[in-house]
Amino acid sequence: MTPRGIRNNNPLNIRRSKDKWKGMTAQQTDAAFCQFESMEYGWRAAFWLLTRTYYHTYRLFTIRAIVSKWAPPHENNTKAYIANVSKLTGIGPDEPIGIPSDKPARWLAVGAAMAIQENGTNAVDYFAMLRGWTLCRGDC
Repeated sequence: MTPRGIRNNNPLNIRRSKDKWKGMTAQQTDAAFCQFESMEYGWRAAFWLLTRTYYHTYRLFTIRAIVSKWAPPHENNTKAYIANVSKLTGIGPDEPIGIPSDKPARWLAVGAAMAIQENGTNAVDYFAMLRGWTLCRGDC
């Protein structure tokens, strides 16, 4: 069965909230998670949250800090999530990822690793991810 995040074009399983993301489908039929018109818009929202909200607003600079907020222990195996993202990216859990505009490859790797954690190993369309990054950075 296709993972929920892929069906929803929402690679990081962004939860529904009051936010109205660019590219959200007009009809939101999933009660818990956002649904996007395309995977590019799902990635745009994911990278906006990671780089603008988590990095710039919340000042979360490491995989451990980001994942601890993204996937809290009451809903996830946060320790395993952190370990897997760190292993996949080669970035230590407490190592600063870097400024998004200076280290885009590291942020793309974190996004890809989180999508794999959320949806499985075959879940990442890297070209859609790159287009989503471009959409996000164009809005900054």
